[in-house]
Amino acid sequence: MRWDALFDDMEAQLASADRLELEAEIAERSRADVAGVELADRLRGSRGLRVGVHLASGSFFDGTLTHVGAESLVLSHPYHQVLIPYAAVSRYQGLGRVALAEPSSVRRKLGLASALRGLARDRANLSVFLVGAGQDVAGLSGVIDRVGRDYFDLALTRHGEPRRARNVSEVATVPFCALDALKSLRGAEL
Repeated sequence: MRWDALFDDMEAQLASADRLELEAEIAERSRADVAGVELADRLRGSRGLRVGVHLASGSFFDGTLTHVGAESLVLSHPYHQVLIPYAAVSRYQGLGRVALAEPSSVRRKLGLASALRGLARDRANLSVFLVGAGQDVAGLSGVIDRVGRDYFDLALTRHGEPRRARNVSEVATVPFCALDALKSLRGAEL
């Protein structure tokens, strides 16, 4: 009878050691899987969620995450949308744990310049927030005239005025690295 108890005890110890080894392996694989996840994949997995975006400049935007691109994201509100380059962000809040890779190789190549060219084509009235200006500063208002490789020209107008030669006070050239965020009215989809 003692032999049965001894063997049962040894079997329980081996089963426990196997279980601990399996749990350790699962934890290690989980850490390795998470280490391979890119932030853009987490953002893609959070589409449709309400998220907050803190910018390095101190500005804060929140809204429903509706688009995740190669270099920027779009937050939507009932009356406007905000395009934010990843380079301007210091932290996010409200992201889900799901990660989704971008299946389209074409979309992986479309960067900030592509989004800005679309806004220029549509002649969208925008509010442009610059790095260091803060969200409380009204920013620049206008329409994007053209987009270069790492900059865009913004025809400055009064907020909401159409882009007409007589309404343009000046043309500002904005390097991408100085862009904090772009806000458009909901009609001008980002």
